[in-house]
Parts: sequence; structure tokens; C-alpha cells
Amino acid sequence: MSFGPPQTPDIIKNIMIANGVVFIAQLLTRSAGGYGSLVSEWGAVTPLSVWGDYQLWRMFTYMWLHSESSFLHIAFNMFSLWMFGSPVALVWGAQRFLRYYLVCGIGAGFMIASLPYMLGLLGIGTTALELRIPTVGASGAVMGVLLAYSFTWPDRTIMLLFPPIPLKAIYLIPLLFLMEWMQSGPGSNISHTGHLAGALVGWIYLLNEGRTPGAPTLQTLKLKWRRWRMRRNIRAVHREDERERRRWQDDDDQRRFH
Repeated sequence: MSFGPPQTPDIIKNIMIANGVVFIAQLLTRSAGGYGSLVSEWGAVTPLSVWGDYQLWRMFTYMWLHSESSFLHIAFNMFSLWMFGSPVALVWGAQRFLRYYLVCGIGAGFMIASLPYMLGLLGIGTTALELRIPTVGASGAVMGVLLAYSFTWPDRTIMLLFPPIPLKAIYLIPLLFLMEWMQSGPGSNISHTGHLAGALVGWIYLLNEGRTPGAPTLQTLKLKWRRWRMRRNIRAVHREDERERRRWQDDDDQRRFH
């Protein structure tokens, strides 16, 4: 039984190497106390730095940075990129894959910077401190890659690591968002906006591109929703008929004994 993709395309290797080099630069430029780095300060995305100081490059550079305090951050992102990005890149080719990867990452960075800033302007649930919170990581781009994989091979069975259960690829993204929702709350340092935006931008990109037949349109989603509700209503009517039949049968049995 083999583990992982049969081949790792050069574009995947190059993206992983670039992330690794930047991560080493982050470690080498950390402050004496070990908190933050010059590279992170220059490249992380914050709503205030992007729209207050017009440092628009941060919506691109943040996706090559990762948390210096946790090796698992970059390890998980690069593992996911290798595992799911390699098959997609083999089918798509390097240029198409890189273009999609960058669009998802930059699109997620745009939403990370824009949503809190717009809410702050409207006075809705955003503090001045939240506008300065930096975000780093390739998770938005990787979420787009996971989406592309699940749309390209929706019926392919994958084995999750935690928990170790088989799952059809099409259900991977909903499961990840369910797990994120369960982990969300005060004090969470996960950029749920970035993850959701990466998948959403990827979906819009694939629909507009029109080269991924498995990408569901809004029309197909509505049709599936209607079919699901119809099946649910049919089951409900069937259960109601069964209960009614049993009630009449019980009444008949009681009349026989009287």
C-alpha cells in the first residue's frame, strides 16, 4: 500500500522550498526574546497595514510566512500541499497550478485585510487592536488546493490522519470547516476568514475558468438541496404512514379482545 502521491511535480517542490527558505529567514531574524521576526514584521498581513498604510504587498508575502513558535504550522501546510497539490499539479500543469495557488492565497489575504477593516469602519465588532493582529501562513492557498482536489476527484476515498477514517474527497472541505467551527471561539489564533476565503476564491476561480467539471455551480447545489429535502419529506411521510398503520392495527387488535 503506497502513501502519498506517486510523483511530486517540480512546482510543488519549488513552492515547498520557497516556504522553507522563508521560514529559516524568519527563525534567523527573530528578536532576542524569540517573539516575532523582522521578516514577519515586514511581510505579515494586518488590516491596518494594508488599508491604513497601503502596504498592499502584504496580501502576497503573508502566504510565504509561518508561525516561528510552532513548526507544526508550516509542516501541516506543506504536507497538505504535497499530498493534495501534487496530483492536481500533475493534471493541470505547473503554470495553471501556480496561477490558481497564488489567486487563492492573495484572495484570502485580501479578505483577511478587508473584512475586519470594513467592519471597523462600520463600527461592528472590531477593535483597534484587532486591526493590528498579524496573520501569516499558506493555509488560504492550501484550502484552495484541497478544494480543487475534491472537485477533480470527488469520489476518490482518502484516509484521514486524525481521526483515521476513510472519507470521500468531496466531503473533505465541509469536514474541515466543521472542525474549525468546533475549535473557534475567544482566544482562537486560527484565521477562519483566511481559510474560508481561500476555498471561496478557489471555487469562484474554478467556476469562471470552466475547466473542472466537478466544480458545483449554485444551480447544481440548489438542485441537490431540493432533492435532499424531497427525500427527507418522503421519508417523513413514510414514517407517518407507518405510525398511522400501526395505530389502526393496534386498534383492531384491541377490538378483537373486547
